[in-house]
Amino acid sequence: MTTSVSIIGAGLGGLTLARILHLHDIPATVYEAEESAGVRTQGGQLDLHEEDGRLALEMAGLTEEYRSVIHRGGGARRVVDEQGRVVVDRPDDGSRPETLRGDIRRILLEALPPGTVRWGKKLVSAAPVGGGRHRVSFADGSSAVSDVLVGADGVWSKVRPLLSDERPVYSGMSYVDTYLHDVDTAHPRVAGLVGNGALYALVPGKGFLAHREAGAVVHTYVVLHRPVEWFDAIDFTDAPTARARVAAEFDGWAPELLALITDGESAPVLRSIYELPDDHRWDRVPGVTLLGDAAHATVPGGDGANLAMLDGAELGTAIAAHPDDIERALADYESHMFPRSRKAAAAAHDTIDFVFGAGAPAGVISLFAGDEGPSA
Repeated sequence: MTTSVSIIGAGLGGLTLARILHLHDIPATVYEAEESAGVRTQGGQLDLHEEDGRLALEMAGLTEEYRSVIHRGGGARRVVDEQGRVVVDRPDDGSRPETLRGDIRRILLEALPPGTVRWGKKLVSAAPVGGGRHRVSFADGSSAVSDVLVGADGVWSKVRPLLSDERPVYSGMSYVDTYLHDVDTAHPRVAGLVGNGALYALVPGKGFLAHREAGAVVHTYVVLHRPVEWFDAIDFTDAPTARARVAAEFDGWAPELLALITDGESAPVLRSIYELPDDHRWDRVPGVTLLGDAAHATVPGGDGANLAMLDGAELGTAIAAHPDDIERALADYESHMFPRSRKAAAAAHDTIDFVFGAGAPAGVISLFAGDEGPSA
């Protein structure tokens, strides 16, 4: 097969696809807007699920590499109330191994031939040129023509308009990312409260999801269900003011919880959550498809990165199975991806309602107490 695959985006889904294609000797190029692999952290820890994220790494032949980057003890779960009193405390039983996104990305990158990823290639536009091929044009003035084009470029995909007129809409919730470093020495009370794994402090519509990460780091997602205009009124380039405004939403909470916002050494980062319709799909368009958030962005119910990786693994496998009939390969992939992503999106909304709904924190308490939680 001389047909090559152009992948837009070097996230976990795009890199999984590239790895599967490499295993089958199918040429692929990944175009990534960032200038290098280390230009930024890749987010927090991931709980890779056996049925999707871990399965994708197994298909990619990277199970041992994955096991080497697991954060031992990081699967512990602790729920506290607004005053920091422990309500539920569960040790890491090994069933939910946590790993840093950056470590998973690294092992995927290291498993690709040199030059597979073209850094500093920010996609500006993609346009059909006939025969299922597309010209992709980049901000640096360069361009390339794809035989097969895959949009793995996230919520605001520049490839999606080739397939769908849908645009993401605000979900009603946002995360504010904060980090504390050297926590055992510089923030011992916070370190003691968070423990070795994840900390949950929730009331209806808001709360803290904090994780102890390798290197004495506590990474916190401050979750707020507020209109997008509420966040627009905060200048996040003014870190002290932004911290103070977000912390004011938790007035009266325990000092150790407020410190997750106020004591951060780096500026808080706003991550507004946008989503596509749960049943987002498109008619088959020759030579192009989507994976991950580009195809099915939804609220963070725990499956986003996992599904992107399984998308990449299954798409790569479908192309390898039908190297001389790309349209059949893409159709086969989409026929499985569409119902799976619809089910996952519905489950993600159920999870958010369960965790942050009117009864919070009863949902997460029952979940860690061994109840089944929302149906998937």
